[in-house]
Amino acid sequence: MIFFRKDEQLENLGNGILEATWAAFPTLARNQIALTWIVYDPPVPVNTGGALTPDAFWNHQVRGFTYRGVERIYPASVVKLFYLVAVNEWLEKGMSSNSKELERALRDMIVDSSNDATSLIVDILSGTTSGPELPTGPFETWKYQRNIVNRYYQSLGWEEMQTINVCQKTWGDGPYGRERAFYGEMLDNRNMVTTNAIARLLHSIVGGVAVSSGRSQAMMALLKRSLKRDDLPTDVEEDQVTGFLGGGLPQNAQLWSKAGWTSQVRHDAAYIELPNQRPYILVAFTEGKANAKSREILPFVSQLFAEAIGSL
Repeated sequence: MIFFRKDEQLENLGNGILEATWAAFPTLARNQIALTWIVYDPPVPVNTGGALTPDAFWNHQVRGFTYRGVERIYPASVVKLFYLVAVNEWLEKGMSSNSKELERALRDMIVDSSNDATSLIVDILSGTTSGPELPTGPFETWKYQRNIVNRYYQSLGWEEMQTINVCQKTWGDGPYGRERAFYGEMLDNRNMVTTNAIARLLHSIVGGVAVSSGRSQAMMALLKRSLKRDDLPTDVEEDQVTGFLGGGLPQNAQLWSKAGWTSQVRHDAAYIELPNQRPYILVAFTEGKANAKSREILPFVSQLFAEAIGSL
């Protein structure tokens, strides 16, 4: 069963926002956007530092709206959210041991969206490394090990996780050697996720029930973004706020997020708190070369959802 209940009020607001977006951005086709919106009505069960037990949390059903929320889409760097939770699970269970280098990589993976850091995290999670192509037998073992993160998410029994694929590193230039072979001839083994799957994962982190309340809070700390111009990094191509959902929020909003972009996609997944309003999760994916380049679409969408929250 999907983790949120569809709601007529949110449906009307969400569909209105989509129509306004298509009117404002004619390059955006109807099958080039997907989104999931979760609203936390009072009493709010999230960002409480894990005050609720997992059972109590999951039994508290939230309202939501989704458009193409079950479509499998290449997630770019938003996949790093899945690796963030998995590493915390491994540490909690003693399957990995903490180190300064692991902490540095985790921080750089989420805060700066470093692909090099993600490479180390995937190696730690799977016990595999990149390198030249392997003979058939060892490659089968390697592939089995690399799918451990998929097996972990399937073991949760969440409907949203049944169709995702989260076993690949993220790249600047692309995979080589055994990594390229692992992608498949037609790249059919690429990472693929849905906006509903990401919304559920983020919902569990914000709710303090991802792995443990303490680990959820540590993950939230890494995901926190400043909306102040002066705080945004200037030495990176994208700062994960400008041109993303944070770009459409007022300065007094609070934002926790993870963005992703390539030449073909521009995505963001965010938990947002506006003063004196209901908190909410918004996951928005856009596809297509022109839309991936646009730094206007996601802020536009975000601003309309922020206004819609004010009308609830």
